[in-house]
Amino acid sequence: MNETIGFLLNDTARLFRRAFNARMKGSGITALQWRLISYLKRHEGVRQGPLAELIEVEPITLSRMVDRLAEAGLVERHADPTDRRAWQLYLTPRARTLLGEMRRTTDKVSEEATEGLSAAERDQLIALVGRVRCNLSRRDTTKESQTENV
Repeated sequence: MNETIGFLLNDTARLFRRAFNARMKGSGITALQWRLISYLKRHEGVRQGPLAELIEVEPITLSRMVDRLAEAGLVERHADPTDRRAWQLYLTPRARTLLGEMRRTTDKVSEEATEGLSAAERDQLIALVGRVRCNLSRRDTTKESQTENV
């Protein structure tokens, strides 16, 4: 069976999420919540609307995710001083502590996923997938690589 690059990338991402979720089960954090927390770390103080666009979820979905993370003591909503209808989002100290655990978990999953690849092959894989992502998103590659190093 000749699988397309899209199928392989999507299926691989699914398996990454499943492995991450299994390892983080005790913490209550899912892969999508990890993604939200990671973006929020880079864009602290962002409003919910722009954050929903960044992580590509519907605003109502993001609102529910933020509700759960706020209940868990990981995210705080602060009134936006320039727009009383809007909220800005901030990580709590607890979330910052959890970021380390989540990073270690993603590193372990990545190590398992690339087992048997040389360091050069891993670097090449990252570069190639990064270029594919850049082609699809039309983002500047130097900006992307800088923001990925959380």
